[in-house]
Amino acid sequence: MLRRLALFALLAWSAAAQALFDDDEARRRIEDLRRQVQATEQAIVDRLAKVEDRGALVDLAGQIEGLRGELARMRGQLEVVQNQLDNADRRQKDLYVDIDARLRKLEQARDQSTANDKPAVDPAAQAAETRAYEAALNQFKLGNYQLAISAFQGFLVTHPQSNLAPNAQYWIGNAHSAQGQHKQAIAMQQKLLATWPEDAKAPDAMLSIATSQDALGDRRGAQRTLETLLATYPASPAAASAKQRLAQGSRR
Repeated sequence: MLRRLALFALLAWSAAAQALFDDDEARRRIEDLRRQVQATEQAIVDRLAKVEDRGALVDLAGQIEGLRGELARMRGQLEVVQNQLDNADRRQKDLYVDIDARLRKLEQARDQSTANDKPAVDPAAQAAETRAYEAALNQFKLGNYQLAISAFQGFLVTHPQSNLAPNAQYWIGNAHSAQGQHKQAIAMQQKLLATWPEDAKAPDAMLSIATSQDALGDRRGAQRTLETLLATYPASPAAASAKQRLAQGSRR
């Protein structure tokens, strides 16, 4: 009986030591082994209490010593398993810390690379760009609308990525409108809306389109354009003008 109990406890420990699937499973098996060791010790005590034959007692004492040796070995092995589990916990935490540190370094390197990829602003080129735009705008102010159109078109060819490109497109449309070329003016402002719909000049372009539509006698089209302007860019200064025009149109 005692040998079977000891063998059962030893086999249970062996299965636990080989598994170690994860922390929870290992801890559960260690706790089961502790209970089995305690149960085996109690079985030894209970058996001693029932023995009356002295010869059997001597024989049993030898067996008990052997079992106690087994139990001591099992306890040592339990300590080894517990130590391995603790070491695994530490290694896992260290691994997480190392991975996190590596990811942070990679992110920093990526951010730095992205920052380095941004082209540096050339002050001289920027100044030349501004001068070209202002020269075209001065032609418009002087009433030289055809020269202004050519100058602004040249600006767009030379500086297609400029922040002033939407403004240049807007003034091309206005120059056509100033010459009574309202269909061309509408087409130029529609190009602005298609290319730069989020730019600050977009609502002004829609207001200009409504003006050209009204000049062409398309009052219904102008009204729709103003209503779209109010719905799309409600917070823009152009929206306030659109609202005023719609109110005036309703009183006609």
